[in-house]
Amino acid sequence: MKTGIAIDIPGYGLRQIHTMLSDYTGTLARGGRVEAPVRELLAQLTDTLDIHIVTADTFGTAAHELQGLSLHCHRLEGDHHDRQKQEYGERLGLERCVVLGNGNNDCLLLQAAQEAGGLAIAVDNGEGCATAALLRSDLFIVGAVNALTLLLEPNGCKATLRR
Repeated sequence: MKTGIAIDIPGYGLRQIHTMLSDYTGTLARGGRVEAPVRELLAQLTDTLDIHIVTADTFGTAAHELQGLSLHCHRLEGDHHDRQKQEYGERLGLERCVVLGNGNNDCLLLQAAQEAGGLAIAVDNGEGCATAALLRSDLFIVGAVNALTLLLEPNGCKATLRR
């Protein structure tokens, strides 16, 4: 297990994060492509966190775009992607996860992370964010670069969520 990130948020509690579980399309990628700064930040975060990408892969580009990064990429098949994502997260242990998502199929996972004591972040990387995802998140961030940078500088998260 990697060292992880500890975020002690006054009135909110201590979050010991060892895993990042993220959607791909619209969360980390835009139009199926990952921008160079997002790749660089993901590479930095792999030193601290185990990173898992779970995606329906709308554009069919995730494996190619994430090639060379030290992370796990799981492409969803069939139906009920929302349940598949939630189950994947539960196998990882959501109490130790930061979850990033933007779509309706991320809602169950975001809510489960919140309920387990993890951290749920809704991210709009330029393709929109479902209102239901916003309502099931601890935090909303515009842009994958901003979301990943926040994990590298967790005091920003602390300042936003403190009570």
